[in-house]
Amino acid sequence: MSEFLGSIWWLLVALGLLITFHEFGHFWVARRMGVRVLKFSIGFGKALWSRKGRDGTEYVIAAIPLGGYVKMLDEREGEVEERDLDQAFNRKSVWARIAIVIAGPAFNLIFTLLAFWLMFVVGMPESRPVIGETSGIAAAAGIKSGDRIVSVDGEATETWSHALLNLITHALDRDRVTLEVEQTDGSHHKLLLDLGQLDSNFKEERTLEAIGITPWRLKIPALVGEVTPQSPAYRAGIKVGDRITGVAGENVPDWAWVGALVQQHGSSDGPLTVTVERDGGLLDLEIFPESTKTGTFSSRLILGITNEPADAALQDQAKRAYYLHKYGPLEATTAAFAEMSHMTSATLGLLGRMLTGTASVRNLSGPISIARFANDSANAGLSSFLFFLGAISLSLGILNLLPIPVLDGGHLLYYLIELVKGSPVSEQMQAQGQYIGLVALFGLMGVAFFNDILRLVG
Repeated sequence: MSEFLGSIWWLLVALGLLITFHEFGHFWVARRMGVRVLKFSIGFGKALWSRKGRDGTEYVIAAIPLGGYVKMLDEREGEVEERDLDQAFNRKSVWARIAIVIAGPAFNLIFTLLAFWLMFVVGMPESRPVIGETSGIAAAAGIKSGDRIVSVDGEATETWSHALLNLITHALDRDRVTLEVEQTDGSHHKLLLDLGQLDSNFKEERTLEAIGITPWRLKIPALVGEVTPQSPAYRAGIKVGDRITGVAGENVPDWAWVGALVQQHGSSDGPLTVTVERDGGLLDLEIFPESTKTGTFSSRLILGITNEPADAALQDQAKRAYYLHKYGPLEATTAAFAEMSHMTSATLGLLGRMLTGTASVRNLSGPISIARFANDSANAGLSSFLFFLGAISLSLGILNLLPIPVLDGGHLLYYLIELVKGSPVSEQMQAQGQYIGLVALFGLMGVAFFNDILRLVG
């Protein structure tokens, strides 16, 4: 229940920020162009809150938070008094109308830059693309455990997200790509990865698995290093030095599994069986986990134990694989532009491949998936939530620029046609376009929602 409430809350926070910023772009530029704004609405439907500003604009927060709009004075939508004609949107030059329409997506890009900039100033925990295990195509190419992917076809890959985006693109095109890898001794080698060998039905979200790559992760032995006094583990009799071998009958390969299995099988209302190895023997202990708050709507079950610190060799491996991506204010600006450029290229590439059928429409996400991503990123920390906001803002900006009537890109298309032909597109054609645009938009939303359902049941 707490995860559901958290997802709803953080979705509303994210949408509220992004929609407000987008619509403010339209509002701000419209005012600068001398257009009177009648209403500034965040959300659709029934007004939950409204206020008339000194500028004559009605500011509204509405019940359905899946968008917003800026209503401007326009002769096509109602009678305009003669003295106000110079403030009507339809009376402005085509360049002024283009500026007003494009301002929303432009402000989405500005928001993305701000979010990424702040993320890099705060510091984003990242993992370098270090290989854990290999098989199949990757093993045949000579990639080994411990190798770090430095670049994919000459494009630097500092993080796993960069490497994955590049590999997905090339995998969809079935390319033969050159990987530069750094081995554990620091030497660099170039290897040829033949992605033409991929199965024709492989799923983009499982690209690494299809290639035969498992990311490296820190595997700390499940040895108890400290037991908190009066904690559930303390009361159950767990001692420092115990090795946890099982939780609820499931095997525990390393420390990371302990927390995951406790969340999966545990309950604050009943006992959980934890198996420990002590003095060469196995003991089954009954522990009653406690629930602790980790956020406004999130909580976590705890036993009250911590692990033994990793040894020096393991710590050295962790330093090679994990780092804090952090810059000063000036460097963060350059990094934010680079991150936005990288993600824009990847997003446009994926959209293009979906249109041509190379990539699956399974990549589209709807409100359910976005809500879950919002909650997960918020629980992971400020920098993760900022990355989520930046990525969603970028996606919204790109989506709104698509030449689909109803969206900003559709209006922009009308005005570009007007520039070419020297006169506005007829109202009849615009009405037909609106109808087609609504059908296309609802179709996209339907596919995205269907994908959400498949992810839930899958």
